[in-house]
Amino acid sequence: MTFFGKFRRKMILNGKIKNYLLYAIGEILLIVIGILIAWKINDLNEIRKNRIVELKIYDSLYEELRTNLNVLDSAIVRYDNNLLSLQNSLQYVGEQKEQLPQETKDLIVQVKFRNTNLRNDALHSINNTNKFEFLQDESLKSQIVAYPNEITIFKNQEVMIRNIVDNRLKPVIEKHISLIDLLPKTNEKYVQVRSFVQQSNYSDLLNSREYQNTIIDQLLQTEIHIGLTKNLRKKNRKPCYQIKK
Repeated sequence: MTFFGKFRRKMILNGKIKNYLLYAIGEILLIVIGILIAWKINDLNEIRKNRIVELKIYDSLYEELRTNLNVLDSAIVRYDNNLLSLQNSLQYVGEQKEQLPQETKDLIVQVKFRNTNLRNDALHSINNTNKFEFLQDESLKSQIVAYPNEITIFKNQEVMIRNIVDNRLKPVIEKHISLIDLLPKTNEKYVQVRSFVQQSNYSDLLNSREYQNTIIDQLLQTEIHIGLTKNLRKKNRKPCYQIKK
């Protein structure tokens, strides 16, 4: 810098104003070029850092979606089995026989329903933090924005079926059926208890409008839930495949 300063003063003293101006312009251009290069390097470094964050987001999101895909596959099988059990239960509506096979009794009083636990930590983190800004794929971003709403619809339907089972089906079954019937008959510990409890009345249960309506309602809601589950699986599979690709 000292050298350039002396060089400028020397040109001014020698009256070489034109040369000095050219030199000054050249010096300014060098400074500007240096700034632009530094700016570009910094910009490229930021792009590289953002890309690293983006790939980490994709990794966590893919793992979550892949897990949910497996969970939904299992759920569809489970709901199909539940639907079949409900359809079979309706075959005994109006049945007057009390001496039913144990297998039939077990089917009638079955109250099967298990919630499907879907992961949404990565999705929640992306949608509610600045991580969303790191994603470059607009198609994927739109899918991620819409996906939580699909999960909410799915979970609301689960809550509806759970309410049917817990608040309607179980009470009407317990009204007519002694839960002692659910215990293994071969176990001697329950022999004395069986002699004191009120006997079950399967005929009254099967002829109860409350029981019939509850089973039909659960069946209809399960059919809806199977459709929602398959739709959610489709919405889950598309971004999962896109991220992997």
